[in-house]
Amino acid sequence: MLSHYYTVKEYGEHEITIQKSRFICYAKRAEREEDAQAFIQEIKKKHHNANHNCSAYLIGEHDSIQKANDDGEPSGTAGVPMLEVLKKRKLKDTVVVVTRYFGGIKLGAGGLIRAYGKSVSEGLDAIGIVERTLMRVMHIKIEYTWLGKIENELRSSIYTIKDISYVEDVEFQVYVEEGQKGEFSEWMTELTNGKSTVAEGEVTYLEQPI
Repeated sequence: MLSHYYTVKEYGEHEITIQKSRFICYAKRAEREEDAQAFIQEIKKKHHNANHNCSAYLIGEHDSIQKANDDGEPSGTAGVPMLEVLKKRKLKDTVVVVTRYFGGIKLGAGGLIRAYGKSVSEGLDAIGIVERTLMRVMHIKIEYTWLGKIENELRSSIYTIKDISYVEDVEFQVYVEEGQKGEFSEWMTELTNGKSTVAEGEVTYLEQPI
């Protein structure tokens, strides 16, 4: 698992107009090629009367799966520039489709390359990008007398609170980077004069917008 990577925030769409042609960018996460292909077919079905539904995707920790499709546009003028935007943004597990409704004005090869690249770039800006960082969820149990102090210290620290459970004791779930587990445990022990119990939980990704 990668320690951190960037991907699209969520499913989304964004439309721009260039020389009377409509360019509609659709983006979504896809961790498997089958999911990317299904998404592309879904958009094609939705816009079956469009002139073109061009696509590109990057999948895998090391971008082992890369595909670009011009869908009838001149070779190399649509899918490849779309894929290049994904690479430039260092995105992973992301699929994009750009639907074009021709407006009557030909753009030429250079114009098409710029148009499809711009559509994806502006689409990603509108939809949003997140950084996913691999974290260990640490569980901290304390008595209620420590609640105010520990919550304040955590909220003003570099760590992120995932959840707080109010049961017999208070239990915090906190996202901590793997390399900071020891430092975090020592910090908790120091803050509570040894009155806290710290245990390791699951490994998961924390998402933050960039």
